[in-house]
Amino acid sequence: MATLGPKSRSVETIEACLKAGMSVARFDFSCLDMDYHQETVDNLRVAARNVKQLCGVMLDTVGPEILISNETGKSIELKADNLVTITPDITKEPSAQVLPINYAGLAKNVKKGDTVFLGPYLFTGSENSSVWLEVSETNGADIICVVKNSATLTGFNFNLHISRAQVDAPTLTDKDKQIISTWGSRNNVDIISLHYTRHADDVREVRAFLATQNLQETQIYAKVETVEGLKHFDEILKESDGIILARGNLGIDLPPEKVFLFQKSAAYRCNMIGKPVIITRVVDSMVGNLRPTRAEATDVANAVLDGADGILLGGETFGGLYPVETIKTVRNICAEAEFVHNQPLIYKRIVSYAGEPLSHAESVASSAVRVAVKVHAAMIAVFTISGAAARLIAKYKPSMPVFAIVTPLVKSNSVKWSLTGSMQARQLLGVRGVFPVLASTVAANIGVIDEESVLKLALHHGKMKGLLKPGDKVVVFQKIGDSSVVKIVEFDG
Repeated sequence: MATLGPKSRSVETIEACLKAGMSVARFDFSCLDMDYHQETVDNLRVAARNVKQLCGVMLDTVGPEILISNETGKSIELKADNLVTITPDITKEPSAQVLPINYAGLAKNVKKGDTVFLGPYLFTGSENSSVWLEVSETNGADIICVVKNSATLTGFNFNLHISRAQVDAPTLTDKDKQIISTWGSRNNVDIISLHYTRHADDVREVRAFLATQNLQETQIYAKVETVEGLKHFDEILKESDGIILARGNLGIDLPPEKVFLFQKSAAYRCNMIGKPVIITRVVDSMVGNLRPTRAEATDVANAVLDGADGILLGGETFGGLYPVETIKTVRNICAEAEFVHNQPLIYKRIVSYAGEPLSHAESVASSAVRVAVKVHAAMIAVFTISGAAARLIAKYKPSMPVFAIVTPLVKSNSVKWSLTGSMQARQLLGVRGVFPVLASTVAANIGVIDEESVLKLALHHGKMKGLLKPGDKVVVFQKIGDSSVVKIVEFDG
């Protein structure tokens, strides 16, 4: 998953990003306006058509994010031991003496001695462009702080985070609602990334709002990035369609030595119930460098071995100098890690967690994966309408790709008819190891799906992707009525 922005929004660059491995494009509304993002998503659609590749669209909400808006773009130099005032008076221009924020009640949530992190990396990556402050005192709505390290803030927006402080603002803000009801509805977005998810009710509120905007099929990925969110993780996981573990803010709310524990725990819990988990902040150094550090490369691989479904790139592709190279590098690391992951061990853990007796769906899905491993199949092909069957197969982390053949479905009422399938196919791009293929809309229109012909086309697609060769075995999973059928076919080329 890659964030599109100033360095990655042209049709040519997006085409290169897609070829390099981008599956889902993220649109960050904490900066830039809807017109800007509309031009970018229009370019994405052109690029996707040009390279004949599906790409999901993720809308990233702003949430109760505390931002300093620097409209002039002038650099702000902060010197260690100097005083700086954080104020809600947004009429003031940001400077080394005053930093205006977009939240009026912050002074009520802090006390003397609290630590404030500020800048693009929140003091976790590039320390010469991020700063940490210590609260000295409050004066009404203003917060007077001591600068603890010298740094130069550059750009138009700076994030501000106070460790463990609980902000009273709602998770779904009025600005978020406006963005979803306009830009989100117009573009029929596939996924909502819910910033600062703290409770399961946050997810329920967004789902109810999506229903009012005719976006019932849009998925919600809860972005967990605070200790409060971690405390309610299981309830949030139950309500959401996926989890984004946002390690930027999480690395501030938690001591550094605790982050890996929560990452492994979150990935395990997501894996056991078969919901995608996405990891962020992995190759920060590639914002300005062609290669990641050794530690970053190892971090990406370990995330994959822990069971992550995806890697989310932010500043590396949004404003970084090498967006395409970053995607290609991370993809290559992921591929190496997937090649050596312990599939039999993961399979046993998931089956054991599911318990006995297994439900019919779990039994058939796990059996399909077991058969594929036993016969050394090159691929598992799954016929699906909603995508649920493909997700269930992928839950068992098979070592071979899962081709999800998404069958379009015609929905109609007294007013109009509509065709589903394209969104369901794009949403599967957020699931590890799944290659969605959209079946013919013509067949859906007449209510007839020639599964044998569709399967042949899907297998041919697999050959073009370099995943199949003549003589390879393919396990086919499909539902017929209330029953599920698993069969083995040999690809004849």
